[in-house]
Amino acid sequence: MTRVLFVHSRKASFVAIDRAILAERYEVDDLYQPGRVPNPVALVRGVMRADLVFGWFASWHTFFPITIAWLLRKPSVLIVGGFDTANMPDIGYGHQRGGLRRFASRWIMRRAGRLVTNSDYSLTEIERNTPIPRARVTVVHHGVPDPFGEPPGEKQRAALTVGAVDSTTLVQKGQVAFVRAAAELPDVSFVFAGKWLDDAIDALRAAAPANVEFTGWLPEAALHACYRHAAVYVQASRHEGFGLAVAEAMLAGCVPVVMNATAMPEVVGDAGVLIESQRPEEVAAGVRRALDLAPDAGRRARERILATFPLEHRREGIRRVVEETLRGAGQRSQ
Repeated sequence: MTRVLFVHSRKASFVAIDRAILAERYEVDDLYQPGRVPNPVALVRGVMRADLVFGWFASWHTFFPITIAWLLRKPSVLIVGGFDTANMPDIGYGHQRGGLRRFASRWIMRRAGRLVTNSDYSLTEIERNTPIPRARVTVVHHGVPDPFGEPPGEKQRAALTVGAVDSTTLVQKGQVAFVRAAAELPDVSFVFAGKWLDDAIDALRAAAPANVEFTGWLPEAALHACYRHAAVYVQASRHEGFGLAVAEAMLAGCVPVVMNATAMPEVVGDAGVLIESQRPEEVAAGVRRALDLAPDAGRRARERILATFPLEHRREGIRRVVEETLRGAGQRSQ
């Protein structure tokens, strides 16, 4: 059986989805590297044993696995599109701003056998911010599993956002804007679910009025309950390569309120509310409009994700790229 070395640096749902897809057809070995310093024994052994290296993001954790695979002429597939391809100096976000991160990410992308990105927006970003030609990149949209299994039921007058909190996410993910918008809508419950990674949570708490609840990290069942109860989901991000949490919330019948920027319009389509800035009053106006649109808009949001981003499309796309990469490697070695 074909052996795949699966290289990743974070325990995220989108990473787990791709690993599960690969495991349906291949034998998968994990190389989990949350920091910059690799385990050299595990790294070399993993690449040597693998028939193909599959990595998530062009960053320090994929630098050596992709480089060694390239040196050994082993096939590789790399998923890119996010912090590794962004260049947003005004908010201090993106490897393409310069320095060692830009060098490393471009080195990795040039040496990967095939590149995959998760949205049409990310393809344009790669073309704009990197020297990688468009023809080397395949767009395979995320597939979104449906854990809810039914149309949304009765909703509460609540706005939800989900995401880990650290000093880099306050502006990039629109978290400060979400908390400050709550002051404009005192009759609406604002729920912020997500793990606290550093003391940035203190800044959010200091800005929060009484109608904001910070849950911290939640187990899956409790998080799904938050999605089910909230009428509105807010993701006022300056940058998203796709926005899987938005799509998950839409499956639960939440009306999305998102920035009219990066990949967000591509995901939401006409099934949500687009806002033009992170100003708290504009975020609040978006929430108010979304509440007026519910529940019909919530049903449309669910239907859009089911029709546009089914898991089967992701499965077919990932399998196709992997099989083409393996066949191409076999042809080169003949």
